[in-house]
Amino acid sequence: MKFRYLMVALPLLFPANIFAAGLPDLGDASQATFSPQEERELGLRIMREIRADPSYLDDAEVAGYLTHLGNRLLLNSRESRPDQEFEFFAIKDPMINAFALPGGFMGFNTGLILTAQSESELAGVMAHEIAHVTQKHLARMIAGQRYSILTSLAAVALAVLASRTNPQAAQAVLIGSQARQIQSQLDFTRDHEKEADRIGLNILISAGLDPRGMSEFFERLQTAGRFRENGAPSYLRTHPITYERIADIDNRTHSLPYRQVPDSLDFQLVRAKLRATMGTPGEAVEFFDSALREKRYSTEAVERYGLISALLRDRKFLRADKELMQLYENLQSDADEALENHHLTAAPQNIYKTPLSSDMIETLAERARLAVGQPAEALDIYKTDPRIHRPHRASNHYTSMDKTPENHRLGTTIQITRKTLQPSAMIETLAARVKLAMGQTAEALDIYEAALRTYPQHRALIYDYADALLRANSADAALKFVNQQLQYMPNDIRLYQLQAQSYGALGDMMMQHRAQAEVYTRQGNVHAAIEQLQIALKGDDGDFYQKSSAEARLKELRVLAEAQKKEK
Repeated sequence: MKFRYLMVALPLLFPANIFAAGLPDLGDASQATFSPQEERELGLRIMREIRADPSYLDDAEVAGYLTHLGNRLLLNSRESRPDQEFEFFAIKDPMINAFALPGGFMGFNTGLILTAQSESELAGVMAHEIAHVTQKHLARMIAGQRYSILTSLAAVALAVLASRTNPQAAQAVLIGSQARQIQSQLDFTRDHEKEADRIGLNILISAGLDPRGMSEFFERLQTAGRFRENGAPSYLRTHPITYERIADIDNRTHSLPYRQVPDSLDFQLVRAKLRATMGTPGEAVEFFDSALREKRYSTEAVERYGLISALLRDRKFLRADKELMQLYENLQSDADEALENHHLTAAPQNIYKTPLSSDMIETLAERARLAVGQPAEALDIYKTDPRIHRPHRASNHYTSMDKTPENHRLGTTIQITRKTLQPSAMIETLAARVKLAMGQTAEALDIYEAALRTYPQHRALIYDYADALLRANSADAALKFVNQQLQYMPNDIRLYQLQAQSYGALGDMMMQHRAQAEVYTRQGNVHAAIEQLQIALKGDDGDFYQKSSAEARLKELRVLAEAQKKEK
């Protein structure tokens, strides 16, 4: 009920549908009055408010997983443009909903992620959202109404967040921003929804996911809505689904050969991590304790991962460390069982004939040996066993498998799920966090460093490692590491925050304000960025080159601020 006033007013909340490939080009009417740059700037303004709200889930692993899945879909969408930017994020809300903002920003409620019973179901929703962006649905609908609606959209975004704690205030915001007018002008047409369904299926198939996930998720939501006292789930109120649409999806997938598509390990771990944040810390611990005690799980290691996350939240650090050892034993036992059952076959076949991730095509035998601390044996099996499928290119994960650190607490952490062993950086990150909570900073740093050699692009590991270095009073090392990462991720807001913290710890106030200016710039708050640069230039530290760079950046941002002012 909290979102009733808002979601109908925001087709910023797009369902998972996309225009079918091969449909007639309707033209790009949105370009005439609403450019991609304007879309992005509007999205940044709205995101600035969302990021400042407590409901925004600032979790690199959840966002990283959503980004990985989203990129997988985008790579298989013929409608996506190389210059189109996307950002995927999560909102802490049990309501089942998802939404797209102007400029490629896409939000997913934690309730939707937890409700999806398979990765393909979640991907179905996401494919739909991507389509609304690539097909410029929102831009088309607000074209011609831009000056009256752009202000209202920002107000509605604020109301979306306000509704979590004060539905009455949110309703007032909507009335004041002419939300009824927006509702009537931005409703999706039935044809758009059908076209979105069709292209969504094409994307799911091309991405190697189960296209039936879309109809299964929609049908379950529709069934649930009939039995809810408070009416349909939020997603149905903003994304009306008819039996005709579900039947059309089923007809299109009926001729495809059925084969179960296994969920990725990270999909399962992300769901366990989110479940650990629900209720009180004690309730979260009891949830996982009960599931493990009664064996209500599909994979014990995933459930134990959730328990450790809940124990950290409940500040039960000693028990978390004990459960971490049990998690490692689970992984080792799974690896031994895999070998005993002779699961030394090729990687799972993909009926949709698209490349699987390197995590899936790496072989069971080598991972099993690595799990029990036998890297040399793993390498021998990989090289010599004729039954093993070998990928065309070497995997990032085990190119140095014969040099795996013997003293690493978890070795190379792996996991069996649906007869497929898969490693996960999320388990490595959790292990290091347990050690930090125990006050064992040196051991945590060892785990981070070993994990980063295996997963050099995992952002949670990157952020955590830099933060751990700062905790260890190694600001010089933290700054060097962050600067190296910024060479590869020059628009990463969190890295600039860590850079600012590192400079602050070193007493370099000018460069601290310089880095903070980049944080604000990437958050869309140009005026705050200008203030930071002005503060930096008033200080008496900084050399000639640093001051010249800050002055040049200040000039650039003033030009940008003036341009934004003219566009309002």
